[in-house]
Amino acid sequence: MKLSIIIVNYNVTKLLISCLLSVRKYITDVSYEVIVIDNASTDSSWKELIPEFPDVHFISSETNNGFSKANNEAAKAASGDYLLILNPDTEFEGFYMKEILGFADSQPGFGCLGVRMHDADGVFLPESKRSVPDMFNSFEKLFVNFKKNNSKSYYRDDVDETAVDQVEVVTGAFLLIKKAVYDKVGGFDEAYFMYGEDVDLCYTLLKNGYTNFYYGSASILHHKGESTVKDEVYLQRFYGAMQIFINKYYRKSQPLQYMLLKAGLNLRHTIEKIKLK
Repeated sequence: MKLSIIIVNYNVTKLLISCLLSVRKYITDVSYEVIVIDNASTDSSWKELIPEFPDVHFISSETNNGFSKANNEAAKAASGDYLLILNPDTEFEGFYMKEILGFADSQPGFGCLGVRMHDADGVFLPESKRSVPDMFNSFEKLFVNFKKNNSKSYYRDDVDETAVDQVEVVTGAFLLIKKAVYDKVGGFDEAYFMYGEDVDLCYTLLKNGYTNFYYGSASILHHKGESTVKDEVYLQRFYGAMQIFINKYYRKSQPLQYMLLKAGLNLRHTIEKIKLK
């Protein structure tokens, strides 16, 4: 088995159907399996997909312990050489998976890989290619885009949207990694319930000597935001994830940067909570 596609589902059956159909349509020349783990959805309609997609391995989780834990659980059942962590609100757009796997095979020290993402309006999603968060690019993201284009900003504006190049961070909406490497570094850090786990994994790979790639010649449709309710719970999880990251990597090694990042996160979190009212 060359590829194991892992999809974590939570109350997005309609989007999941489109995702699975796109996988079925476009992955035709690679030996693969699909593992869907439902994260204790309150909507049980996903179970109706089991007879419709008999080749898909469906796993039902009794409790929602977060995105990281669900992926790690599914990875244990995977038999592919590679894992593709895939969001249920994404859709393949071409017959490029064999090409991508060939590229990954050719790279010594391959860490992980992401592709170009766009929304339903065709707008490029800049989180497709990112830098590891630091004091400067984090303030750029949180408050104002003060860096010029073609600079190494948080969203790697120096890398063209359609380029194939090394980057630090790709998104967990489409993240290709060798299963052996995933297992070696411990998979996703389960301290993250949702958000930030992809940044952490990418950084962990870099710290272990691997190289991460952005493959901009292939694209996916990402129905960004359609599966996420932007409420106070979302804000707590999002900014909480960033807090976990800076606690883990900056609190002891770079205390000044840690304090500034923490202050920036708290201020931005407060601003976003006020906007909800």
